[in-house]
Amino acid sequence: MTEASPDRVLLPTADGPATRAAVRALLRPHRSLALGALLVLVTGTSVGLLTAPLLGRIVDLVVAHRPAGAVTLPVALLVVAALGRGVATGIGGSLVARLGESMLATLRERFVGRVLRLPLDQVERAGSGDLSARVTTDVSVIARAVRQALPEFAGALLTIVLTLVGLAVLDWRFLLVVLLAVPVQLHTVRWYGRRAVPLYARQRVAAGTLQQQLLDTIGGARTVRAFRLADGHVDRVRDRSRTTVDLTLAGIRLLTRFYARLNLAEYVGLAGVLLAGFVLVANGTVTLGTATAAALYFHSLFNPINSALALVDDAQSATASLSRLVGVADLPAAPEPADPGTPADASVTVVGLRHGYLPGHPVLHGVDLTIAPGERVALVGASGAGKTTLAKLVAGVHRPDAGEILLGGTSLDALGPAATRRAVALISQEVHVFAGPLAEDLRLARPGATEADLRVALDRVGALPWADALPEGLDTEVGDEGHRLTVTQAQQVALARLVLADPPVAILDEATADAGSAGSRVLEAAAANALAGRTSLVVAHRLTQAVTADRVVVLAAGRVVETGTHAELVAAGGRYAALWEAWSDTRS
Repeated sequence: MTEASPDRVLLPTADGPATRAAVRALLRPHRSLALGALLVLVTGTSVGLLTAPLLGRIVDLVVAHRPAGAVTLPVALLVVAALGRGVATGIGGSLVARLGESMLATLRERFVGRVLRLPLDQVERAGSGDLSARVTTDVSVIARAVRQALPEFAGALLTIVLTLVGLAVLDWRFLLVVLLAVPVQLHTVRWYGRRAVPLYARQRVAAGTLQQQLLDTIGGARTVRAFRLADGHVDRVRDRSRTTVDLTLAGIRLLTRFYARLNLAEYVGLAGVLLAGFVLVANGTVTLGTATAAALYFHSLFNPINSALALVDDAQSATASLSRLVGVADLPAAPEPADPGTPADASVTVVGLRHGYLPGHPVLHGVDLTIAPGERVALVGASGAGKTTLAKLVAGVHRPDAGEILLGGTSLDALGPAATRRAVALISQEVHVFAGPLAEDLRLARPGATEADLRVALDRVGALPWADALPEGLDTEVGDEGHRLTVTQAQQVALARLVLADPPVAILDEATADAGSAGSRVLEAAAANALAGRTSLVVAHRLTQAVTADRVVVLAAGRVVETGTHAELVAAGGRYAALWEAWSDTRS
């Protein structure tokens, strides 16, 4: 894997052999479509190549002073050839585009399916910027290549090959002088390829790193302002932007040099054809019409050769993007236990838990915690105490560096990711409302839920009144393209999903943090109803959540320093009592 920074480990990128193997596997189910596209393009290109010899024939007729009627047939054939090539090229290009789109659709499905099954800690280590760059920028680059570059490249390549065959048929010496340009062109492509592939790969990494930095800076804007970190974040955005711009300019300079070398190849080839034509016509070996046809053939190669070689740029860029998609799509799936079963009960036991995101910088230090079935525990502590880390470890998002987490007496490793996801639900302050009808968004948690089930879940979290008031009720389109929900409403949807999924263990990680004072009261009541009857661990953003909990656990510097009920801890006069006093002062 490639490291973007000391704390970011990017998702893998496939090497050349793996990428080519993936393309062959994607092509295999569409061989008949590929063969049909090839036959149509070959036919169209072959018909189009009749243009040069027909024009040469017209030249010979004119030189021989034949009557005007003699050119009628060649002119008619020129029209037929132009129409035939146009129709065949259009159909062939459409078939090639359909082939590319089919392969891209399969790859996209594999990529998304694999991403959804990636261990969450691996995604978090890479950063959402790396993943979002792959599913946006890289997919767009490949789609553009499939829809535009691939059909054009296929047509250009066939034109080049069949035109060279046509030159050989006219006279092998014309083909020989044309081939003088080939070494220059091949050297140019090899020179460009060696430099372009790593350059484009670095551009993709830089774009992902910049996107991640922008997400971190904008997403954490309040924290950045609160701790006066704006200057540092601006510097990091500037540095990453400068790196991206420098790499882009390097690509432009490389492309300019690439085209300059292609122009040199054209001059060499054209000079050779003209000189050979002059000599061969002078000694009577070929007619003027044949020499004209040869010159026209080579001139007709300018566009396809330049297109094909220029499309090398698109191909290199698309290959770099394709390698990034294949690298994720081909990741081996984590093995699931043969028979994970279900936990014996809804208890949670944490034993000697240690964890850190960077070597030598532990976040949790030997945490021990037991939560009885149905007990609600509030986790409190200062920022950086390790609350979110502990919550994610219990939910199976991360694997601990040391220690063990048990659900109903069975370790998470023995249960496996799938069984853990069924047993434990994690709701954070970052809630996504998917585009589509509200009912379908809720059914993500329970696909077979009836409308009555949905209404019961919404009512339980206090969301039914506003849901019924939507323009089309539960059928109202929500999300980015539809009705925009408030922060409080989005969290209520998440809590309704929790009710529908009905896991025995639920974890709320500051799920009410983004709501205002009025919204927080609504969400705290909704959360209490959604958690009723479940074992729950609540990372308390507001200490009012700790007041209603069965037990409060206080974390400080990655260690459990206090545990007890709210009343017990306030009476003890320790760290929690100080937090409660400070909290009470801010509300008075």
